[in-house]
Parts: sequence; structure tokens; C-alpha cells
Amino acid sequence: MQEIHKNAVVRGSHVSVPLLVEFYMKLPQPQAGDDPDLLQAGIQDGMKEFRSEVLSKYTEGTLQRLLTCPEDTVRRATALALGLVGTMKSNAVLAGVLRDKDRLVRKFSVDSIWEIWFRGGSTEQNWQLQQAMQLPETIQSLAALNDLVASAPEFAEARNQRAVCHFRRGEYVRAVHDCEATLRLNPYHFGAAAGLGQCYQRMNKPRAALRALKQALEINPGLDLREVIRELEAALGSDD
Repeated sequence: MQEIHKNAVVRGSHVSVPLLVEFYMKLPQPQAGDDPDLLQAGIQDGMKEFRSEVLSKYTEGTLQRLLTCPEDTVRRATALALGLVGTMKSNAVLAGVLRDKDRLVRKFSVDSIWEIWFRGGSTEQNWQLQQAMQLPETIQSLAALNDLVASAPEFAEARNQRAVCHFRRGEYVRAVHDCEATLRLNPYHFGAAAGLGQCYQRMNKPRAALRALKQALEINPGLDLREVIRELEAALGSDD
């Protein structure tokens, strides 16, 4: 199987294209006038097939290497694939392409990195996290997340989701603690950094908020934070 890495492989007049791209191009492409329900069903079926095909031909390490390919379509397919089959081993690699020149590569990378974060624990821990988030009341989710964090203190996304619960309850100091813990466990967690900034804003700590929001934007330049950063800088008289 020929794969494009940093250079295309040329045979005669043909450029070798990874099988991954062939798998990717089979996915349904939305068209004007499509029935939304039928389109969604088609996308779900297509993604299942795409995942199965990727697993049959590619290792996670090979996908990580393909993410550096100069061809936009290869990087798009790879970023999408890693969200379906990748582990936390791909966390840093995906974070590294959040600055990619291609809009779809950036979008797929953001979506995939969140998927990987939610799969950052054991199979049982990941299931417990999903169950906790589906509970109808925030207090119920918080109780379930307390149990999960106690049993899996290294599961960064459990900490992050508990921070969200604390924030919703106005418990900003506790939310700050969990955001900081999340970032210690996963330095690429732009969501936790942005959440930390929001907490500090609610606590009327603009300088701390500014630092956290800048950190989030440094990790993921696609976040919609520039306006609030400018407002904080103006309020503080900062030239930073």
C-alpha cells in the first residue's frame, strides 16, 4: 500500500493517493434540497463504514504521520479518521494542526480532539462520563462526576466536565480548581483554558481571565475569543 507522507509518490504520470482518501471520498456530500433526516442517516452509515475501513488498513501511528501530508484532502481525511479511531496518543498531533491553513482540517481536528478527550479513560470510565453528562439535573451529574474523579483522578475530561457543572452552579472557585487540574493533565485542553478565563471573569479577576483566555487562543487560534480579549486589554489599559 502506497501512502503519501511529506512528498507525493509519482509513478509515471500518476500520483499515489492513500487508500484513506478513497475511503473519505465515499462519505455523503450534502447537496441543496437534501432531506435532512435522510442525509443524517446517510452520514451516520457512511461514518461507520469509513471507521471500519480505516481500522482495517491503518494504524494510529500511520495516521499521525499522514496528518503532516502537504495534500489538504489527505489531512482532512486523516483528521476525521483520528476522531473515530484515535486515542490520547494523538492528542498532541491533532493540537498541532489547529493552526492548519485549511478550514476543514481545522474543523475536523477540533471535533476529533474533543472525541479523543472523551475517550481518554478506560472503556468503563468513558461510559461513566457519558452517563453522568446525560443525567437531567446538574446536581445529579455533579455527584456522578465526583465519583468518577475519585476513582479516575487522571481522567482529564472528567475533571473538565465537573468544572462545567461547578460553573453552572456558580461555584467558580471549584470550577477554577478543576480547570487547572484539567490543564495539568492535558496541556492542550483549550476548553479548560477558556473555561478558566470565564470563571475569572465572573470572579472579577480580569488579569487572570486575560491570561487564561490568551492561553486558550494560543492553543486553538480558531476560538472566538479575540473580541473579549481586546475588551479586557482595553479595560486594563494593557498593551499586551
